Amino acid sequence: MENPAQGHPLPAQRPPSEPRIVFTADFTSPRQWVAGRSWAYPGGGPVNPGDDKLDHLVSDPSYSRSGVFKATRRPDGDWDTGLLTTEGSEEAFTVRSGDVLEARVRLPREVGAWPAIWTWRDGGQEIDVFEYHPDHPDLLEFTNHVRGTGHCVRDPAVSPGAWVDLRTEFGARSVVWSVNGARVFADGRGVGHDWHACLIVNLSVSAGRYHPAPDPETTRMSFEVTGLVVRRPHPADRTPVN
Repeated sequence: MENPAQGHPLPAQRPPSEPRIVFTADFTSPRQWVAGRSWAYPGGGPVNPGDDKLDHLVSDPSYSRSGVFKATRRPDGDWDTGLLTTEGSEEAFTVRSGDVLEARVRLPREVGAWPAIWTWRDGGQEIDVFEYHPDHPDLLEFTNHVRGTGHCVRDPAVSPGAWVDLRTEFGARSVVWSVNGARVFADGRGVGHDWHACLIVNLSVSAGRYHPAPDPETTRMSFEVTGLVVRRPHPADRTPVN
């Protein structure tokens, strides 16, 4: 085997580039987000009782546009709830395979609250960045509905009213979830190379089938989202899919 000629060293391997931010959530922006409707709900909403939800979606900006997602009890027993989605918006942003989402959330305190950050497109493509139910105060739920896998994580830093940092890598071969900087679950299934989906952020209210409905004296609840960004690797840094 020949040795490289002196004065002609082997080319150095190029380190991966820093993923670029392709989306920074501005919940006030009607170009980024549509309020109060989503085709993840039958007919686009406003209700979804088949999914054990008491939601009645509203477009009132006070329910979502500040990044504080609210729910208030209605006289008919349902709850007016805040939801924002990139689906149908002017910018029509979609998360893609290989993207990384980061967000900081303040968890709700009230039993019956059901906050989530998730994805949706054309009747599916759902990845749950997180779901939370205060009746299980230290537990977060992570689910890849695209490939039928998920996991629940208990963490002493997770509790009603707590601030939690979330990170989800939408890998083609594995979706990876991290909480407060620590990797907690990699599903080994991924989303596939061509996956893409819209973002949804919302506060639902449980109807009682899977988690308790709100206490009768509870009339309002909320959770908060800040610093939601999506990062995307440069094309040359993406791992090819076999």
